[in-house]
Amino acid sequence: MRLTTKGRYAVTAMLDLAFHSQIQPVTLTDIATRQTISLSYLEQLFSRLRRAGLVVGVRGPGGGYKLSREPSEVSISNIILAVDEQVDLTNCEKQGNCQNGQPCLTHDLWMGLSQTVSNYLDGISLGALLDQSGVQKIAERQTSDVQQLVNFSNADTIAVALK
Repeated sequence: MRLTTKGRYAVTAMLDLAFHSQIQPVTLTDIATRQTISLSYLEQLFSRLRRAGLVVGVRGPGGGYKLSREPSEVSISNIILAVDEQVDLTNCEKQGNCQNGQPCLTHDLWMGLSQTVSNYLDGISLGALLDQSGVQKIAERQTSDVQQLVNFSNADTIAVALK
């Protein structure tokens, strides 16, 4: 399967964005911190997501990114395709030339599985994932963990300044 970290990170970042942008735009720095993804890598992914029309940038103070449409209207396959990933379990990139220019013995098996995975991902939206209690608990925990880290860091800064 050719779903790499690019596709996985894009889905993770978009789910984070869907969860946190309900109130205000979200910065890539915030997503990078919560999800432990490189900021420069997120910038590359969001450039592709923006070109695909899945996110919009908001400039100025309080700026960042937000979804361009409702979470229920964004399928996981939309995200994966936007970052140039493919759900393909064949060795021939669905060309049917896997063995001396001809389909291999298991070509139809892998094509069918690719289609099943593609249909599955197409049938799941960010909204459906947001509705899962497990996803909500994890997102809330990540937010809390980052806030505690910020508070701890600020407390150290204040303590050093008071010395």
